[in-house]
Amino acid sequence: MKILFLGDVFGRSGRDAVAKYLPIIKQRYKPDVTILNGENAAHGFGLMPDMAKDFFRLGVDVITGGNHTFDKSEIISMLSQTDKVLRPLNLPKNVPGKGYCLYPLNGKTLLVINVMGRLFMENFLDCPFRAIEDVLKLYPLGGAISAIFIDVHAETTSEKMAIAKYFDGKVSAVVGTHTHVPTADAQIMKGGTAYLTDAGMCGDYDSVIGLHPDTALVSFLKKIPRPKQKEPATGEGTVCGVFIDIADNGKATAIQPIRLGPVLENAG
Repeated sequence: MKILFLGDVFGRSGRDAVAKYLPIIKQRYKPDVTILNGENAAHGFGLMPDMAKDFFRLGVDVITGGNHTFDKSEIISMLSQTDKVLRPLNLPKNVPGKGYCLYPLNGKTLLVINVMGRLFMENFLDCPFRAIEDVLKLYPLGGAISAIFIDVHAETTSEKMAIAKYFDGKVSAVVGTHTHVPTADAQIMKGGTAYLTDAGMCGDYDSVIGLHPDTALVSFLKKIPRPKQKEPATGEGTVCGVFIDIADNGKATAIQPIRLGPVLENAG
């Protein structure tokens, strides 16, 4: 099974970059399934239903989320209607939507899990380790489940790495999101789990993690709160993500970071 995953799409620059480069990437890698983190697609904060539909029209199969999933209330109805748009698994039980989905694929089934880290994040989150374990008890790798992909939306590299180590061999891939900077540690762990600490952002890298530098610098240079209106950078965007090849036994055999666009050195 060939999986393509694109990191956090930030604002219009990110959406335009996905529209421009995703057809090229899909032609080059011919993935069986395409997953995208869309929680920053709406002006950097949240996801609107029409944007999700645009991603689906472009060939995205599953959209994951994070701490900004509910910034736009309009997405709530969509979360209740489809499991192809996910919110973090370890949110409180009464939160709308699902944190995982079963994606059928040519007689195989891919389990996609979206989970959020707790370090320096929200204080109401359940333990991500236990939340993932509970799902894996229902849908273990092997048999009916051909592959398992986890998007870990977390602030710290240590928590992402710890989750990957803990589930090494039990899942096919663990890829981090949220920090908007692609890391250089793509690897296949000893148990056969593909790992990358952060896939990076799809957006304008002439920015501060997607925000216009002037907006972001206010909080660093002055002892005043950040402005309520945080302006995304509007330059040409770069697409960042990762391609993972998974064998019939659910173990990863290859992992390739992808970067296409200006500012960053291209890869993939």
